Amino acid sequence: MKRSSSVPTVLLTLAALATGGCGYNQIQSMDERVNQAKGQIETQLQRRADLVPNLVETVKGVAKQESTVFISIADARARLSGAVQSGDVGQMAEANQALTQGLGRLLAIVENYPQL
Repeated sequence: MKRSSSVPTVLLTLAALATGGCGYNQIQSMDERVNQAKGQIETQLQRRADLVPNLVETVKGVAKQESTVFISIADARARLSGAVQSGDVGQMAEANQALTQGLGRLLAIVENYPQL
């Protein structure tokens, strides 16, 4: 009788080991998917971090160009006001031309960078 009670115990132990191995493989495949997703997140974060300096330099360049345009427009407006007060037609024409050029550059910047 002792033999008959040990057979079910052995079969039960083998069944438990067999089903336990299946779960282990599933855990390993899920762990691999988690590691892949983590790698993709790290890649995107690194890409984003690498793009920030380029964005900063682009904005600095545009801001510098805008600053130059605003200064030239302000100078042209001041010269035009002075020329109008003095009544000198030659100075008025030159100041008007400078103002027109400055406004043209400003419009070009606005068209090129509408989001700024």
